[in-house]
Amino acid sequence: MRRAYYSKSNVDFHNEPNSSILGELVANHGFSTLDDLQKNSWIDIIRILKSQLSAIKDYHILFEYSIPRMGKRVYVVLLMEGLVYVLEFKVGSNHYSKGAIDQVIDYALDLKNFHEQSHTQRIIPIIIATEAPEQNNTIFSYDDLVCATLKANNNNLFNVIQQTFTFKKYKINAKEWEESIYNPTPTIIEAAQTLYKGHTVEEISRSDSKRINLSNTSAAIEKIIDETKERGRKSICFITGVPGSGKTLAGLNISNKRQNSFEGEHAIFLSGNIPLVEVLQEALAQNAVKAENGLTKTKALSATKAFIQHILYYRDDALQSDKALIDHIAIFDEAQRAWTQSKLSSWLKRRRGIHDFEMSEPQFLISVLERHKDWAVIV
Repeated sequence: MRRAYYSKSNVDFHNEPNSSILGELVANHGFSTLDDLQKNSWIDIIRILKSQLSAIKDYHILFEYSIPRMGKRVYVVLLMEGLVYVLEFKVGSNHYSKGAIDQVIDYALDLKNFHEQSHTQRIIPIIIATEAPEQNNTIFSYDDLVCATLKANNNNLFNVIQQTFTFKKYKINAKEWEESIYNPTPTIIEAAQTLYKGHTVEEISRSDSKRINLSNTSAAIEKIIDETKERGRKSICFITGVPGSGKTLAGLNISNKRQNSFEGEHAIFLSGNIPLVEVLQEALAQNAVKAENGLTKTKALSATKAFIQHILYYRDDALQSDKALIDHIAIFDEAQRAWTQSKLSSWLKRRRGIHDFEMSEPQFLISVLERHKDWAVIV
């Protein structure tokens, strides 16, 4: 698997025929069907970028870059003048919609918060509504080095980019940036812990289990975690129980409590139940926005993503390399949804274009456990 569908230097991009670039994008798309609307959008974007970037002599361009574990692909990333440009195109649009602006700033924040090579980079989100009128942009950078979203169309993108060159610094290593691992910033981990703090089990999900049973289960798992860490071993724990007995809630509490990245722990709560993940992320974010004056929904959701994630995106990220992931504690919720090797292999071939993955999900999780040189726990 590749992080980006297409990744080239400016020289290669400008010299390569448009049809060849399109062919590589289509080939790496991975799905069995691709509608004409997406193909035509790529054709227009390639043409616009070649025209608007022709005067810029040194940059690296990535199409459809996958942000580690976030399940999102950015239309275009430019690495140029020591800056990271996140470009979201709305081909044919004649206005800059709020949804499009929120989308591109969300991409920028996810890169800043979860993409290791972007932690210290200035990130500039730009929305390109190709048929929209020109806007007077204010070039402004927040304390976290993410700039306010800029607006451009198909004729003035170069001029908008040029205004940001006052921020330029040393050149970014494109290969290292593209292959960067998932790694949440300490600030986003602190935000997640603060966000979750004070929320009782009942506020997140109703459970008929007795509080003492849930506390005993969590305490037993935490004891195993401490012993595993102390002895440098690896452990797999199984929590069983009827629906409503508190398994999910125990996992959530443990994953948030053991996010101490400074001590090399960082726990992650993973589930194959996508609606569950989305509901938990949304519920915690909404509570945080209500409780903290001035906190935006986007920032609150970024915090929940630090410890509640889709197992699918976790697996996709792990397939990028054989390096150990930063998570030493992985809580795999809804384990009954794990697929057999043959079913998973068939689905990956049909829906995601992956032809060389020969593991069931349990085998995959064990392989992740084995990568860690010191200690790790899967619950």
